[in-house]
Amino acid sequence: MANIKEALKSILDLDGALGACVVDSNSGMMLGAEGGGPVNLEVAAAGNTEVVRAKRKTMDSLKLADKIDDILITLGKQYHLIRPLGSNDALFIYLVIDKAKGNLAMSRHKLAEIEKSLQI
Repeated sequence: MANIKEALKSILDLDGALGACVVDSNSGMMLGAEGGGPVNLEVAAAGNTEVVRAKRKTMDSLKLADKIDDILITLGKQYHLIRPLGSNDALFIYLVIDKAKGNLAMSRHKLAEIEKSLQI
């Protein structure tokens, strides 16, 4: 089992990883962060909290009895991954990957592994 700091360091070992953080979707506040590069993780945490809330609201409206595995936002030069924690639905991991250096499939796979080992 990994704590937040260990989990974030493991995430940043992924090819192309620029920054990652664990966010409380109730408040939009970060519980921990590593890296960031060109992305202000504090601003991204607050903004992506709204993304998660909007998706959950839409799922409720559609009466979808399911959970979010991850949310992918594809930009011209980056992938942004949002992965809610299975152990605590109020928290999510946010990861920014350089498209030219990263592997999306491998990043999603490793992020899922790390999320499962995260102990909060």
